[in-house]
Amino acid sequence: MIKNDLAIILERKGNFGRAKSVLLVETILESMRKALLKGEKIEIRGFGSFRVVPKKSGYGRDIRRNKQIPISGGHRVKFRAGLDFKKQLKKSSAE
Repeated sequence: MIKNDLAIILERKGNFGRAKSVLLVETILESMRKALLKGEKIEIRGFGSFRVVPKKSGYGRDIRRNKQIPISGGHRVKFRAGLDFKKQLKKSSAE
């Protein structure tokens, strides 16, 4: 699913025009992006939560030259599924 697919769903279910649906999706995603960049946690009840976690620096291996190469640390976004979503996933995989 891509951003355009979300806008199409909003257009159909929300009875919005196409331009307004695209604007709504972009506004929501931009708000989420800004919150994560500030280090805030995003929690959507029944779906899950997003948060930024630090990533350790370490070493990788260049297999062509058989050398160790440093990998810098940083941050990554971590998603944790909510309970309702986990139940639905479990149910759909059992079928």
